[in-house]
Amino acid sequence: MRIGEIATLVGVTSRAVRHYHHIGLLPEPARQANGYRAYTVRDAVLLARIRRLTEIGLSLDEVRDVLADDAGRELGEVLAELDADLARQEREIRERRQVLAVLLEAPLASDGPLPPALAALLDHAPATTSPAAAKDREHLALLDAAGDEAGAELLAALRPLAENPGVLVLYERLDALEGAGADDPRIAPLAAELAAAVPDEVLAVMPVGEPSATGFGRLLLDDYPPAQRAVVRRVMEELAERVRRRTA
Repeated sequence: MRIGEIATLVGVTSRAVRHYHHIGLLPEPARQANGYRAYTVRDAVLLARIRRLTEIGLSLDEVRDVLADDAGRELGEVLAELDADLARQEREIRERRQVLAVLLEAPLASDGPLPPALAALLDHAPATTSPAAAKDREHLALLDAAGDEAGAELLAALRPLAENPGVLVLYERLDALEGAGADDPRIAPLAAELAAAVPDEVLAVMPVGEPSATGFGRLLLDDYPPAQRAVVRRVMEELAERVRRRTA
C-alpha cells in the first residue's frame, strides 16, 4: 500500500501519517525501487491503533508509551483487539440510531426533540408555563444525556412526582423568588415542602454522590438566581440527609 491508500483505509489523512513518521511514532516503511513507501498490514494495524488511542484522548506521548508495551505482542492478538473495538463501536452506533429513530418518530418540540425517557416522563406531567419547571426539564435532559442506567431509573422513579398537581403550585412559588435575595423568609418553608414532595423511591435510584453541591449538583445550582439557588441548595441538603438515614 502507498501512503494515500493506508491513510484512506485507516481513516486518517496522509499529512497525519507523515507527521507520525516525523515524530517517530510510526516507523518509516521500506521503500520500493521507485522511491514510494510500501506499507504492510502491520503498518495499517499500528496506524489504526494510533488513531484509536488519540480518539479516546491520549496525548501522542501517552500513545508512544502504549505502543511500546504492544511491541512484543503477536499481530493476531493486536488484530483481535482492534476487531473487538470495532465491534464495540458498531454496537454503540446501533444503540444511538435506535434512540434517534425514537426521537424522529416523536413530535418535535420548539426546543428540539426530547430524550425518549424524559418525553415519557413529561407525557404524564400536567402542562405548565412555569420557568422553573422548564429549567427542571433542561436539567433532567442533561442528566439523561449521561446515558447511564441510573439516569433512566431516576426518570422512571420521578413519574409520581411529575403527576402530582401540587408540584405546580410549588413551581409557581419558586418562580416568585426569581428576583428575591438569599435571605428571603419564603426560602425555608418552600424548600421543606419541595423536599417533602420527593418520594423515597427517587432517593433509592439517585446516582452515587447525589444530591450534592459538587459535580452535577454544582452545575445545577449555578443555573439559579440567589433566592432560588438557596431553595434548591436546601432541598439538596435535605434529600442528602434522607439518603444518609436510609443507608445508615
